[in-house]
Amino acid sequence: MSSTTTLQKAGGPSGEPGTPQSSDGLKAGLKNRHLSMIAIGGVIGAGLFVGSGGGIAKAGPAILISYLLVGAMVVFVMRMLGEMAAAIPNSGSFSAYADRALGRWAGFSIGWLYWFFWVVVLAVEATAGAAILEGWIPAVPQWAWALIVMAVLTVTNLGSVASYGEFEFWFAGIKVVAIGAFVVIGMLAVFGVLPGSDNPGAGFAHLTDTGGFFPNGYGAILTGVLMVVFSFMGSEIVTLAAGESEDPRRAVTKATNSVIWRIAVFYLGSIFVVLTLLPWNDPSIVEKGSYVAALDSIGIANAGTIMEVIVLTAVLSCLNSGLYTASRMAFSLGERGDAPKAFAKVNKNGVPVAAILGSTVFGFVAVYFNYAFKDTVFTFLLNSSGAIALFVWLVICLTQLKMRGILLREAPEKLTVKMWLFPYLTWATAAMITFVLVYMLFDDANREVVLLSVLVAAIVVVAGFIVDGRRKRASVDA
Repeated sequence: MSSTTTLQKAGGPSGEPGTPQSSDGLKAGLKNRHLSMIAIGGVIGAGLFVGSGGGIAKAGPAILISYLLVGAMVVFVMRMLGEMAAAIPNSGSFSAYADRALGRWAGFSIGWLYWFFWVVVLAVEATAGAAILEGWIPAVPQWAWALIVMAVLTVTNLGSVASYGEFEFWFAGIKVVAIGAFVVIGMLAVFGVLPGSDNPGAGFAHLTDTGGFFPNGYGAILTGVLMVVFSFMGSEIVTLAAGESEDPRRAVTKATNSVIWRIAVFYLGSIFVVLTLLPWNDPSIVEKGSYVAALDSIGIANAGTIMEVIVLTAVLSCLNSGLYTASRMAFSLGERGDAPKAFAKVNKNGVPVAAILGSTVFGFVAVYFNYAFKDTVFTFLLNSSGAIALFVWLVICLTQLKMRGILLREAPEKLTVKMWLFPYLTWATAAMITFVLVYMLFDDANREVVLLSVLVAAIVVVAGFIVDGRRKRASVDA
């Protein structure tokens, strides 16, 4: 098979925009409105709502620079991924591209690592959602709530890709409306023009009036980077989902072009509001959470309950997308011969049932470990998957460096989205990701995460080389 044929096969049966179905059997059941909301919702995880308070406490107002740096890194990675995904829409996304550009071992390794990351996330998010639901209805134990939410979303994903898209449309919609309202109401309160606000409105004074903009020194910016980087994971989901959309290239191009304003509004905008409504060292930011503290300062009634509803929505959205993403990666691995063949089979609705159930089973097992062996097995799973997000982004950078040349040789007309300042900005982004990983080794809170993640990655890479070697020997023997 020629390299050109391989490239065309990876992208589906047609190079024309609007191809309704790919050759892999998955159906184009996602509408443009689904893809738009998946793209927006993908960058708004539960970590933004519940984890930002710790970052503010560590870095003060300088956490904005931490968010800006990580946000820029994600924008660049998404631009690279968008370049490849617009040219070759594929349910395996960066794993399929790494397979093509770096070697079969690379696609195998990053695909399984990404699958592992998301099935562990399923357990984390199911437990978080269960904790909220148990608080509302204590008659049902927390473990039962975790199983219920996992089961419901599994059934949803088994129905059709349109079911996943519709659920995610509404989940993401609630998050978008909530943050949008928070930013607008918060800014009105900041300038003292919100009727009935309990916050006197200090303008931008709180950014510098408590120890300056860098109250804990410039080094706190890097500490903040480590604390916020993982809340951005999920922005790449849209490139996996695009393969099941009505117009993959248009969807990917639109999502890639809009990632800048999405990060600017939802991350930088909302954190900016918190920092201008309250002094960064206000104890309520850590005790209640940054968003609840900000709403309480304005005088919004039942702020805690409102935020619980929004966080639960974010958790369900992450669960829904996590199950979808893990199953599609398993499907792609199965299709390429890197996972059981059953994972590559779809039913009459174009749904990879075995891939979904396989991912769900591991998710259920992880939930069990979270309750039965929380401080041993589950802690190992959590830590050993912690740095995989950064590994994925690094592989995307290295893959794009090679894929640009392949596309220019074989299908230059498909380069409708291009990485800026190639290859300099690609190398700079890869260097920044590497720097973050190395810096984590010198951070007491993150050293174990990096080391265990590297250990698991090394095991998977070795397995990838073994599988690739066996495949090559079998090909020679045949």
